[in-house]
Amino acid sequence: MGLIECKNISKSFGEKVALDSVSLDIPKGKIFGLLGPNGAGKTTLIRIINRITIPNSGQVFFDGRPITQRDVERIGYLPEERGLYRKMEVGEQAMYLAQLKGMTARDAQKELKLWFEKFGIQDWWKKKVEELSKGMAQKLQFITTVVHKPDLMILDEPFSGFDPVNAEVIRQEILRLKNEGATIILSTHNMESVEELCDNIALINKSRLVITGGVDAIRHEYGNNNIELTYTVEGDPIGPVDGVYDVLSDENNAGRHTAVLSLAEGVDNNAALAAILGTGVTVNSFKELVPRMNDIFIKLVTEGI
Repeated sequence: MGLIECKNISKSFGEKVALDSVSLDIPKGKIFGLLGPNGAGKTTLIRIINRITIPNSGQVFFDGRPITQRDVERIGYLPEERGLYRKMEVGEQAMYLAQLKGMTARDAQKELKLWFEKFGIQDWWKKKVEELSKGMAQKLQFITTVVHKPDLMILDEPFSGFDPVNAEVIRQEILRLKNEGATIILSTHNMESVEELCDNIALINKSRLVITGGVDAIRHEYGNNNIELTYTVEGDPIGPVDGVYDVLSDENNAGRHTAVLSLAEGVDNNAALAAILGTGVTVNSFKELVPRMNDIFIKLVTEGI
């Protein structure tokens, strides 16, 4: 049983269907990627989990029971549309948001000081929010999302607005929080981040769930059983072996060949490698060509258009 279970969630706004009977199981202690094109229904689902929006039908379960408003204190939510009170002092703003999530003033100040030092913004405690750069404001919002050590963190495009250095800082913090037991929902269009961070994903398109499962399993499911082989040989390059593999391409660079092989149906990697070695070539590397999440995303979304 996951930390969050969404069962047959449907939501409409007038005649516009935002979610159509979406069911998800988000496992504890994992990073779960929530994917989909703009307007697919991701934000609506996030708002329903946060109890900001009520579904027309279906139910959300938190840790095995129907979610309540008290459970929202155990959630940290970083929305894509950032919002801070610009005229407030940075420290005052952070304290206010931490206490909204149930922290005492003493605990909030202690934890916030640690986070401010970690992110190098300790000198900004008495500054006004409007004086912060976009990157520093982003850091502040991330801190206020996670400072109360929520069981569930929902991060909507958390790397938006960050330069590569600070994006890597946030990426490492997300991994650290996961390793400490947090469950994280990551909503993003960055498929590279999905491959680096996510254990499981769900893809929503046109209000419906298209696919869900482990990232590695999905990438292999949508693979086309191709192998990249690098090898050296004194004579002719390798040719196809009937019933085992075809050679789709073979490039020779100063005697070192890079070939793409298409395995016949039912042929596993061991059988293919044995057949290759039987041709007398010297194998330098042998790896599956697994499609990137970006390619799978585009394939599934365009097929649904």
